[in-house]
Amino acid sequence: SCGGARCGRSWPWCCCRSYAGRRRGAHQPGTRHRGRRRLGPHGFISYPRLYCYFRSAAAPHDQRAAAALQQNLDKKLFGQHLVSKVVVKAVRGFLNNTNAKKPLALSLHGWTGTGKNFVSKIVAESIYKRGLQSKYVHQFVATLHFPHAHSINLYKDQLQSWIRGNVSICPRSLFIFDEMDKMHAGLIDSIKPFLDYYELLDGVSYRQAIFIFLSNAGAEKITEVALDFWRNGRTREDIQLTDIQNALSVSVFNNKNSGFWHSTLIDRNLIDYFIPFLPLEYKHVKMCVRVEIESRGYTVDEDIVSRIADEMTYFPREERIYSDKGCKTVDAKLDYYYDF
Repeated sequence: SCGGARCGRSWPWCCCRSYAGRRRGAHQPGTRHRGRRRLGPHGFISYPRLYCYFRSAAAPHDQRAAAALQQNLDKKLFGQHLVSKVVVKAVRGFLNNTNAKKPLALSLHGWTGTGKNFVSKIVAESIYKRGLQSKYVHQFVATLHFPHAHSINLYKDQLQSWIRGNVSICPRSLFIFDEMDKMHAGLIDSIKPFLDYYELLDGVSYRQAIFIFLSNAGAEKITEVALDFWRNGRTREDIQLTDIQNALSVSVFNNKNSGFWHSTLIDRNLIDYFIPFLPLEYKHVKMCVRVEIESRGYTVDEDIVSRIADEMTYFPREERIYSDKGCKTVDAKLDYYYDF
């Protein structure tokens, strides 16, 4: 155990699986290592690192990844024109940039069920063959991995060690931080050096890594903008990133219930894009239902599609425009109508 926690998938960076422990003796001359290969005077490099280098550094792969990302978002993400545009542009530009000055940092904001986890999953699947199951993709859930406020200093040390060790193995690593609105304030600032404009930190470059943050913080501000457009007779597609991004970042920065509260990541402009996920309307819920039915191999029954969409609750109370759970409960509701 480590710090009172058991080693395992729920505590991936604890000391008994730490980078230092896994790599101890790796560069000592005269030792033999299965699955390793000597590369001249520089010691040993693991086959996973070699695979990561060729897998992530090749330009043709990066171009295919960007194309796959665009295709998947166009086909599977509904009602989020800003997300599709910004995420594709940001990821494509970063993957094609052979001289990036810093890692890519995206912060996704919106209500539950609007697609934040779904988009991070698609990004992972576009870049890595095994998607979220890739050894180069690392997910952190605030309430699971950082539950105790009194252990924040321990979490900071372990988080830094985990990121440092895994980027050393694979420069093109992806780190996903979920439930940022439930993270203890100050914890995320411990990774600030890794997101900054440093060429090397203790001999390691972080400039090829990708960081994605997911949060419900700022959802009220996003809804406020969307409602304002709706009440003025304008479509949601008229909303531009400039209409909301600055207000969103300020809202998140000043939200005392957010892990980004007064964060140096925002203060130092280290988050490249604050990406708003708009609340989903009735028509978008129906789109989600249709896609889920098709993914299960069934013929779409429009009566069932409408019934499931009608069962959702919508807000504001008078207008009933937006689903309060987005598409999150669609999967469970379909189980009721189909004998799977």
